[in-house]
Amino acid sequence: MRRLRHRIDALDRRIVGLLNERAALGREVGRAKVAAGRRAIRDLEREREVLLRVTMANGGPMPQADLLVIYRRLIAVTRALEGNDRRRHRAGGEIRG
Repeated sequence: MRRLRHRIDALDRRIVGLLNERAALGREVGRAKVAAGRRAIRDLEREREVLLRVTMANGGPMPQADLLVIYRRLIAVTRALEGNDRRRHRAGGEIRG
């Protein structure tokens, strides 16, 4: 059991790194939206595409509904980061990765 838990711990570290990498990329997308003059943060069509791709990629054993809950939250967190970046930008602050 100890070996399995060590593998889980290592995987958790990788997952955290990947989640932060994804969030950083989402912030870059937000900066690109601003540069392109897009005012809206939320892109419902893109969110639907992401959720569809995640659903199609899921081979289990995680139930689809649970995976979608996780991804919806991930998308919401990324939108919040983008919103914070925009507020800092409007206030004249520097946006750092």
